[in-house]
Parts: sequence; structure tokens; C-alpha cells
Amino acid sequence: MNLQDALHLVYPAQCILCDALVATDFGLCGQCRVGTNFIGGLVCDKCGTPLLGDDDGRAVLCDDCMSTARPWSRGRAAIVYRDGGRSLVLALKHGDRMDLARPAAQWLFAAAQPILRDEMIIAPIPLHWTRLLMRRYNQSALLSAALARLTGLVHCPDLLSRRRATFSQDHRGKEARFANLHGALTITSRHQRLLQGRHVLLVDDVMTSGATFAAGAEACLRAGASEVSVLSLTRVQKEGQSGSAMF
Repeated sequence: MNLQDALHLVYPAQCILCDALVATDFGLCGQCRVGTNFIGGLVCDKCGTPLLGDDDGRAVLCDDCMSTARPWSRGRAAIVYRDGGRSLVLALKHGDRMDLARPAAQWLFAAAQPILRDEMIIAPIPLHWTRLLMRRYNQSALLSAALARLTGLVHCPDLLSRRRATFSQDHRGKEARFANLHGALTITSRHQRLLQGRHVLLVDDVMTSGATFAAGAEACLRAGASEVSVLSLTRVQKEGQSGSAMF
């Protein structure tokens, strides 16, 4: 019996969302897995939201991405933001469940396969220093660091900085969300040279309107990045979301 087996005799593996016993560490029990809507199949090529229809290999955009200019090139998300997905984000963000970054990175890695590139720099969406002081950690930076370890790509946790404290995006409409984030993110000065001509992958925990990713992507492109892609652990999905193929 190895050490891991011995530890499991004393501390059996438990579901990361409940107390149910599971076969492996950092796993979900059957009930929690059913309640966690992992994204697969046909998705929007800009934001990763799941769409109706079959994936025939062509790039497809959802209604939001057809009607809203996106400064980034491609995007993906791992889980729909509801039920188990929402519980995971809230536990990671507000419940001091930093251990969730490890399994979450595995799901991000799987979702990001179509958009990963060898030359990418991985960077998280930043918190303002006042919020970081209260929370003690940036959940998006935990995700991006764990993803960088899996991919072997360059990780720059402070590529972006939030130069002003923004209001919470909760309960705000689309236009208010974009106005709230306008000009709030900038490139940290010491990383200007690193960014030149590089493809940046921005990582966050939730994507709703895309305002935060837009602010980050615009800052990267203004500072000299060649391209920006985005990756979110969860994506808020509108009911009846549809899309159109792009040839």
C-alpha cells in the first residue's frame, strides 16, 4: 500500500461540492456532476457559450457576439454559470476554497484546446488592490497559474492592473457593465516589453456581458499585443441562445 492509499483509508476522497465519497481526489460525485453543466459540442467561437445544433467545424457566433463588437479573437468557457457551476465559482471566490483551482484548471484546459497556441502568454483579470486586500487572493490568478502549469505556457499574473476600483457588476445592465469597466484596466509598465507582438490568453472566473474581457483585451492590444483570446471558467447563458455560422 502506498502513502496515497494509506491516506485515503484515514481521509477518504470527498466530492469538492458536498461531503459524498468519490473515487478520486478533487472529483465530483454523481449528483453534483449531473448538476454541473459542462460545456461541449457546438459553442460560440468568441465567448464559448453553448449553442443549439451540431458542430461541423465552422466558426459560429452567438447572438451577443454578433451584436456586440469583441476586441478579442476567440474565446471558450468550461461550465455554464448555474447550479453546480455557480456553486463552484462562489466557493472559489467567496468561500476561501482555493483548492478548487486545481480541478477547475483541468476543466479550463479541456475547454481551451481549440484556442491554445504555443506562443501565448496567460494572464488573469486583476482585482483592484483594495478588493485584493479584503479577499486576500485573486481567484482568477489562481486559475491562470494552475492552467499555466498544465500547459507549460508563460504565466504573467500581474500583466494587467486595475487602476481604479470599479463597482460590482451584479444587477447591472449590459451598457452599465461596459461603462463601469471602460478604461479601468491597463498594462503594468514593467511588462510592456514582454507583451510586444505576443498572443495573450486572458483568464477569468465568470463571463456575463464580456465587458471585463473587453477592457482587458483593449488594454493588451493598445500596448502592443498581436492578438487576445479569452477563457472563462463559467459563462452566463441566456435562455434560447442561438448562433450563426461564419465562413
